[in-house]
Amino acid sequence: MSRSLNKVMLIGNVGNMPTLKHTPSGVPVTSFRMATSSSRKDKDGNLIEITDWHSVVAWRHLAQIITKIVNKGSRVYVEGRLQTREIDDGNGGRKEFVETVADQFLILDSKEKRRQYDAENSEEGGDYDYGYDDNSYSDDYDSEYGDGYAPNEGKNSPF
Repeated sequence: MSRSLNKVMLIGNVGNMPTLKHTPSGVPVTSFRMATSSSRKDKDGNLIEITDWHSVVAWRHLAQIITKIVNKGSRVYVEGRLQTREIDDGNGGRKEFVETVADQFLILDSKEKRRQYDAENSEEGGDYDYGYDDNSYSDDYDSEYGDGYAPNEGKNSPF
């Protein structure tokens, strides 16, 4: 039996605001473009930055979350799989697209950067409430064992 793997991991910046749509059956879906960059030296030794653009699609609850918390320019981690899709080009031909279907997502921006964006782009001054119904998570994390352990405390970690 032949086995295969279709896995994508991207870290980059969002190029446009995610747009939330719904399928005819009511399933939420969002899509956005994200840029990843790498660099290399040319024959003269000059550093050249190469930017690749990726189409990302997310479905259901993940789509709703991404639409609420991601802004243009946000630094994000996306994990998922590649999917090839064909659509009519309007001239009787078919056009093929390769996109990443996200199943894991992390926003890598600092909270301060997100608050600043919210304050600049919200009439209410950035209430930073994304409408989560689950209030069980807190950034003031304390171990459930009451031992005062707080991960990443005092460390410069993006997580």
